[in-house]
Amino acid sequence: MAGSALIGGVVLASGQGSMWQDMFTFEIPPAEKVIRTVVVYLFIGVLIRVAGKRMMAQLNSFDLVVVLLLSNVVQNAIIGPDNSLVGGLLGAAVLVLFNALMDRVALIGPRSTWLFQGSPTVLVTHGKLDEKAVHRVGLRDHEIMSALHHQGADGPNEVRRAALEPGGTWNIELMRDEQAASFGDLRQAVTDLQRHIDARLSALERGDGRPLGGEGVS
Repeated sequence: MAGSALIGGVVLASGQGSMWQDMFTFEIPPAEKVIRTVVVYLFIGVLIRVAGKRMMAQLNSFDLVVVLLLSNVVQNAIIGPDNSLVGGLLGAAVLVLFNALMDRVALIGPRSTWLFQGSPTVLVTHGKLDEKAVHRVGLRDHEIMSALHHQGADGPNEVRRAALEPGGTWNIELMRDEQAASFGDLRQAVTDLQRHIDARLSALERGDGRPLGGEGVS
């Protein structure tokens, strides 16, 4: 019985050692893990850059399928035969740090910004929809109308300029008459109206030499 317990203890210790070894021992060289992660990152970045802004702006059902499957498709390319904990942590750290580096490189100058992020695509100018630009980015009419409605426009005729930014966000500028008035605009309008009324009252009072209200009104 004692020998069995001793053997059981040895087996347990051996199992624990194997567990810790699997978690904290690289199964591939760390340099290979870094290279795999960076190459896959760059490849996915190029794919998204080539795919255009529509995928970033409006995800349809097929785009969602692609996004969900993409991580599984490239998973083995990143991890390879390494299933260790430290390998996963190293890959995650490389992704975050390399992405931060790319963000800083993209801000070096206009040319690098265009190379990494692209440039805005103007779809509406002075109320006119650019059909060629719409076809180039692959947007549908209802997707454009939905974006315009979210900004308070009923159609392209109420839009001075609408552009699809590289990150998939919309930059929409409404016509002057279609823009919503702010509290400051309303207060300024009331002030201007009050000033105009006071000026007219003063002019009328100076014209007949008595208060505007007539006799008996002070």
